Amino acid sequence: MTSTSDDHRNFALREETGEETSVFSGQTPRQAALKAARRLDPADSEAQASRERFRLREKGTKKLHIYDGWAWREQAPEDKPDWMPETITEANVSKDGIEYLDEL
Repeated sequence: MTSTSDDHRNFALREETGEETSVFSGQTPRQAALKAARRLDPADSEAQASRERFRLREKGTKKLHIYDGWAWREQAPEDKPDWMPETITEANVSKDGIEYLDEL
């Protein structure tokens, strides 16, 4: 299967209350989770970053992807484009499982 921009799926960030506050897109749940993790409060380094648990519901399904994510600040690469700031936010995620909602 070839990849196109049309292959993107939407994932809603779901709070404990069931409220869906943001939507992230990606070809895989992990891509969307990395985008969500970049919005976490970044630490000064990856070693200092604390993990935060969050859930992404794939739109059109009852499937919840559960991730631990963390973010940190890092110097931008030497060959960065002019528009990029000197310090950027990096992130990583670890998948903790999948749950299924009884109803939406």
